[in-house]
Amino acid sequence: MIDAYVGLGSNLGDRQARVRLAIDLLAATPGIKGLARSYLYESEPWGFRDQPAFVNAVVRVQTDLGPLQLLITLRRIEARVGRTPTFRWGPREIDLDLLLYGDQQISRRGLIVPHPSMHERLFVLVPLRDVCRDYRLPTGQGIDEAIARLGGQQQIWRLAGS
Repeated sequence: MIDAYVGLGSNLGDRQARVRLAIDLLAATPGIKGLARSYLYESEPWGFRDQPAFVNAVVRVQTDLGPLQLLITLRRIEARVGRTPTFRWGPREIDLDLLLYGDQQISRRGLIVPHPSMHERLFVLVPLRDVCRDYRLPTGQGIDEAIARLGGQQQIWRLAGS
């Protein structure tokens, strides 16, 4: 079993319900065990800014699925939750990103792990800290240092009752 980390986000419809549904579907997937989830957070949009705020979370799963199998599973869950195509960084019903797959570095068409932009995104790092406090960036920098570095540039709020 390998620990993998998945980032989730939604900014259309009932954002919290969509994120929770995606987490439930992931937990019910054969080959996935030991799911742990972060709190839910609200964050400003990334990239294209003229859109609603996002609800974000990160989950840690233990899986015997290979990285491509896991990626296909994430795409299927997105479809079940109702994701419709938009444009890069545009609004979406649900988004699931494979952030980390053990300590593996993967670079192939359609899959780059660790996720290439996760270190620049507070909405990934803050919930990742909830489920992986000891995470260190490829540079060796600790997660708290990375969060502090981004804190003045991006905004994120923990949602009550999450």
